[in-house]
Amino acid sequence: MNETPRSGRLHIALFGRRNAGKSSLINALTSQELAIVSPVAGTTTDPVYKSMEILPIGPVVLIDTAGLDDEGELGAKRVAKSMAVLAKTDLALLVIDPEQGVNQTELELVETIKQKKLPVIGVINKTDLYEVNTDFSEQLAGIPTVKVSARTGRGLTELKQMMVQLAPKDWTAPTIAGDLVPPGEVAVLVCPIDLAAPKGRLILPQVQTIRDMLDHDCLTMVVKERELKAALNKLKKPPALVITDSQVFSKVDADTPPGVPMTSFSILFARYQGDLATLVSGALAVEDLEPGDKVLIAEACTHHRVADDIGTVKIPRWLRQSVGGELDFHWSSGIEMPSDLESYKLVVHCGACMINRREMLSRMMTAGAAGVPIVNYGVIIAYMLGILRRALEPFPDVLALLDN
Repeated sequence: MNETPRSGRLHIALFGRRNAGKSSLINALTSQELAIVSPVAGTTTDPVYKSMEILPIGPVVLIDTAGLDDEGELGAKRVAKSMAVLAKTDLALLVIDPEQGVNQTELELVETIKQKKLPVIGVINKTDLYEVNTDFSEQLAGIPTVKVSARTGRGLTELKQMMVQLAPKDWTAPTIAGDLVPPGEVAVLVCPIDLAAPKGRLILPQVQTIRDMLDHDCLTMVVKERELKAALNKLKKPPALVITDSQVFSKVDADTPPGVPMTSFSILFARYQGDLATLVSGALAVEDLEPGDKVLIAEACTHHRVADDIGTVKIPRWLRQSVGGELDFHWSSGIEMPSDLESYKLVVHCGACMINRREMLSRMMTAGAAGVPIVNYGVIIAYMLGILRRALEPFPDVLALLDN
């Protein structure tokens, strides 16, 4: 893992009508010919993602979208995909062609962005072709604007400065677990090496947690579940925290002495990528499930499934045992969740390591708006194994939910 993962990057999306110059602006910001540029309207059909660095913001993902004025049946689908990008956007750039001016398309987008409480910049492009004297900020409901030329580079420095200024400071949580382990103290990470483990490397949440520990000057010991007891016996004093993969929760719980804080990677990412309290409330909703209820197992990415897969085999088996009967399970993978969420009684989401925090929060809010409880893998596994209380001990505010 030599690059910052996409989920840890600020997501900056470019919107606008066809031929406003979105793809040209992407190329100008990256100083590379990344996006196809053509005078033919509608060249960009699907969202295009590019990871890069913009100092001092740091790692970002630039997202090029299809024109918001695309036409026809396919055009409507492209516009829908463009609008769906807002769910994972941290900062929006609305690109304006001064010759086209501003119409209802841009105004509706600005209103939608404001409703989502996203920062947005109006980028008045093609100033090398047209002399721009119009106050587009006033026309665009008061959003800040900057004049640029993607072709000549004029105004790009000012645009980057404005992006730095408006980039949300809380687009990601400050730490995965660094606030739970004092500097110089030991965290033991339990990382099973089984059929689901990628050959020759660790999975992303484990890598990110190790890096987070290093960034906070913590000592890190990485072991397999079978070596945990021996590792703890070699330490002169108990570790400050034990972090385990959810699939070996029961064994790690049994092998970790009472009084030693223990949690899981998935629970840490429930806090880091979303809202832990909401997901714990979702776990408690399992008590209300009845045989025949619809349950959605939602994963943010596609992956190779192995025997006894966590999402398709283990969690469904535990839920059937919990309710004492068969449930109507449905599965979704990738960037979109089903449109009929209100028909489900529970959403069980993956750990969300491959999406950014804003998208996970957006998914949680979408489920909430549909009146459906949502929980993630780590939280529901701990709940069904009867060890959620112990796994939440490092988070006393959330632990209080179990008592209330």
